[in-house]
Amino acid sequence: MPPRTKKVVAPAAPSTMKELKDTLWKAADKLRGSMDASQYKDVILGLVFLKYVSDSFEHRREEIRAELLADGWDEGKVEGQLDDIDEYTAHNVFWVGPPARWAYLAHHAKGLPAQDGQPAKNIGQLVDEAMDLLVGANPSLKGAVPRIYNRDNVEQRRLGELIDLFNSARFGGEGVSKARDLLGEVYEYFLEKFARAEGKRGGEFFTPPSVVRTLVEVLEPTSGRVYDPACGSGGMFVQAEKFLESHHKDLTAISIYGQELNERTWRLARMNLAIHGLNGNLGTVWNDTFAHDVHADAEMDYVMSNPPFNIKAWARKEDDPRWRFGVPPVNNANYAWIQHIISKLAPGGSAGVVMANGSMSSNSGGEGDIRAQLVEADLVSCMVALPTQLFRSTGIPVCVWFFAKDKSKGKSGSVDRTGEVLFIDARELGFMVDRAERALADEDIAKIANTFHAWRGTSSAVAQNLSYTDLPGFCRSVPLADIKASDYALTPGRYVGAAEAEDDGEPIEDKIERLTKDLFAQFDESSRLESEVRYQLGRVDV
Repeated sequence: MPPRTKKVVAPAAPSTMKELKDTLWKAADKLRGSMDASQYKDVILGLVFLKYVSDSFEHRREEIRAELLADGWDEGKVEGQLDDIDEYTAHNVFWVGPPARWAYLAHHAKGLPAQDGQPAKNIGQLVDEAMDLLVGANPSLKGAVPRIYNRDNVEQRRLGELIDLFNSARFGGEGVSKARDLLGEVYEYFLEKFARAEGKRGGEFFTPPSVVRTLVEVLEPTSGRVYDPACGSGGMFVQAEKFLESHHKDLTAISIYGQELNERTWRLARMNLAIHGLNGNLGTVWNDTFAHDVHADAEMDYVMSNPPFNIKAWARKEDDPRWRFGVPPVNNANYAWIQHIISKLAPGGSAGVVMANGSMSSNSGGEGDIRAQLVEADLVSCMVALPTQLFRSTGIPVCVWFFAKDKSKGKSGSVDRTGEVLFIDARELGFMVDRAERALADEDIAKIANTFHAWRGTSSAVAQNLSYTDLPGFCRSVPLADIKASDYALTPGRYVGAAEAEDDGEPIEDKIERLTKDLFAQFDESSRLESEVRYQLGRVDV
């Protein structure tokens, strides 16, 4: 009887988003043994991107074929038309040449043997060549995709296995727009996972989604220029796009401008924008915002940023025209970021910036004087104190500063808030994701955003029939004179007071009498228990 052969079953394609994420994270684990988190992050995300563009390309290719055949084209002519690059780029799909397509790489996951006088190539060489072809055909990707797969620290066998695992996931099967949504979600999921793996370093390229959403929901960037001077992996821009989409707004109504100092993070942002179909100007190379502002002549309608906190080594020039309200101290760039952001605002522009809590009250290095000037210039619109543990990468408690160039009534019919600042103490909001990290729930974000919009009287407030009133313990609108009297400290807890105790309807005299009786009863019970314990101990035969 002949020996039985083992039947090889191809892995089933993941059917849910959770399965898709799990499959791809298992792929990431394949390289953990040979490189650290920061290295395999670049390898994995580059492959995710390549898989996405290839699947989207193949899907568009089938669409073109079906369209032409439906129009009565001959099969032979259809094949020739499938290589018209314009048929892809016109639909915001990247052109992918044959050796860069995923099917080709998957077929040669163990390498390409020598043939026709050409030397053998390992899978890392093939992937690097695929990246070169992709950039050559799509100039907008120049500098965005990694070319790191044939390096000594990338184990080729594991890279091949990784590609095999990726082969079970298809991003383009439900249309290019759906593919972009799926891949964008996977990309963001990976960024978060890698940020956790890298610890403090991860905070440089990743801002917790609930914090990003808070900024976006308050500012509501619906049109104009959106800017982030320390854009990390581009999370602020992606969330702005999601905001437009959820409110059925024109996705092309905003123009994206950003800057990032770290080369690898800058590349992550370029890929992230490309995956989401966003055309952003992040500069031609990575650059230091303080040393070289690549958007020096541009005014921005919205600025949203989570710049690095309390950095000591920064490119400081005392005569920089951005320091309109005072020269920031040498050993802390917090007020340099704030003043840079204000300098970028167009008339009527607004901004939200995440800062360490110390920025709200610090007086060292002249920071108190700068803060006083900002308040007196009536640029501070709202201050929000956030809960602790939102950032896994740092234990520093944080807040959000919101600025507005014009707090008057304006054309939108909003409430005139000239000479006032809204303080929101949101430290009690949120829920624990695990023992180390907290997140803001949807209702928490809505509470903060709706409070602001009600105070400002925006169109969102009108649509929801919201009206503003001070809420002790949570929010209060404060005139500038009161802030001056508090030595220009901007800590919300100083102004919102304590939450009012709920009135249970019991008269205070009756409550005191009842509680006193309860307390004495507890004292009596404690005495009884003490006597019983002493009696029982006395019976013990030592």
